[in-house]
Amino acid sequence: MTARILSGTEVARQVRERIAREVVALRESTGVTPGLVTILVGDNPASVSYVTGKQRTAKELGFYSVQDDQPADVSEDGLVELIGRYNDDPAIHGILVQLPLPKHINETRVLYAIDPDKDVDGLHPMNLGRLMIGEARFYPCTPFGIRELLAMADVETKGAEVVVVGRSNLVGKPISMMLVQKEANANSTVTMCHTATRDLAAHTRRADILIVAAGRAKAITADMVKDGAIVIDVGVNRIGMTPEGKAKLCGDVDFDAVKEKASVITPVPGGVGPMTITMLMANTLKAARLAAERK
Repeated sequence: MTARILSGTEVARQVRERIAREVVALRESTGVTPGLVTILVGDNPASVSYVTGKQRTAKELGFYSVQDDQPADVSEDGLVELIGRYNDDPAIHGILVQLPLPKHINETRVLYAIDPDKDVDGLHPMNLGRLMIGEARFYPCTPFGIRELLAMADVETKGAEVVVVGRSNLVGKPISMMLVQKEANANSTVTMCHTATRDLAAHTRRADILIVAAGRAKAITADMVKDGAIVIDVGVNRIGMTPEGKAKLCGDVDFDAVKEKASVITPVPGGVGPMTITMLMANTLKAARLAAERK
């Protein structure tokens, strides 16, 4: 058996087409255009690239889009004050502060300063708390993308044995909470594994759906995967350079070996990655809808 490759690039394209149509419909019915501000502190090349991609996507989808660049030495108080101004701006429905921030800034304080109703990254403790009790408003973007991939691939999650490798606040914890909820595209039995897990392979071999966000290249090998499993690889690891001077990337799963055992697998790159920005746009659209309802 060779696995079906689940292309995040293709699913993201379909979701973005839907979002673009819904942006037009929202504007025509309410006069509201979704507004997104991305705040970039300093000029870290990776962060600049990420923010550029987010801004480009927002504009392509018809959003009102603001890029606010701040110097690397901006003060923590100044950054919190800036966020407060966007919290009060009715044209802005989503606020994203690109991480990481310089060491002199407390990231927690900055993220907590964002109005939960504009927290389209889904990382404010109020939104994570809502997720925990099954009343989520905004899902963290990468887990949201994973759930969308599973749904678009018609993967049955109800009653499925899901194993999540990794317990980060960005991926492992939220996707575990999302898939355990008693709702559509969830309702699974979830095991969350981490660096202290004894006999990791004993857990991963049970998985009908294996989600890997371990942060270690090719950590999951073929002998750790059940025949016919659905494998979602969240990892992005740089393992060298191509002759053309581009970074060579691989996931946390040994793709070439595992695709011969799995029934469905996501590639790296081109799997989960393209979904993250797309679901940021979906969250911003939802925030704009909620704001329109409050008018």
